[in-house]
Amino acid sequence: MTPVHPPRTALSVNVNKVALLRNSRHIGIPSVTRAATLCLQAGAHGITVHPRPDERHIRWHDVFDIAAVVQAWPGREYNIEGNPFHNLLDVAREVVARGLPLHQLTFVPDDVGQFTSDHGWRFPDDAERLRPVVAQARALGARVSLFMDPDPQAMDAAAAVGADRVELYTEPYAAAWADPAARARLLPRYRAAAQAAQAAGLQVNAGHDLNRDNLTDFLRAVPGVAEVSIGHALIADALELGYAATVQAYLACIAAADAAAGEAGA
Repeated sequence: MTPVHPPRTALSVNVNKVALLRNSRHIGIPSVTRAATLCLQAGAHGITVHPRPDERHIRWHDVFDIAAVVQAWPGREYNIEGNPFHNLLDVAREVVARGLPLHQLTFVPDDVGQFTSDHGWRFPDDAERLRPVVAQARALGARVSLFMDPDPQAMDAAAAVGADRVELYTEPYAAAWADPAARARLLPRYRAAAQAAQAAGLQVNAGHDLNRDNLTDFLRAVPGVAEVSIGHALIADALELGYAATVQAYLACIAAADAAAGEAGA
């Protein structure tokens, strides 16, 4: 496969919702590996999965099957996210033991039965328990990203526990996007959080409820985002447009932000 060289911001497609639909029946469709393959063929820079202990969407075998798919695509990345105090590190160790790729682990502080992730890690409260699991993840050769609220004051502490990146939790921005005044209030906080993270030596990811309407505006306002992880909206769009057209539409949103950044720097 031809390597893909990502733009300023890479697109990682979360395929959890494909697995959720598949799990509603017992006939194996839609296929999460087929979804991952089609997204990679369309130019996605990576695949994300979030296996939860109850396997309500991604199942353990999916993690390994999708890793094998990503392995066939040089230059693409595999991101596994979840709570490191539940099953995440066990899954990660097994991926590595099988000789499969694992580029990034994103630590998310969700409860076992939580509907979806809805907040980031708290500092200093979570610092001491995070430090050893970050070290364990990095010992596996994985980059570690911490799911964080847009709090500039917390970024030094995130770096101090050994993280490589933070993923900014963007649901509040997405919820406010249709209200220009609310959006204008929130975006400077995200920008300040990203700048604080970068000043602390961290790279910045972003994700949660980003979509074709709000993605470009976010990336224009928050420069230096290395990766966006998008699942629910992208898979919903793919039901209407197909995987290839949908991935290309999201890549176009990223390209529009890149173009704006290039013009600003010219």
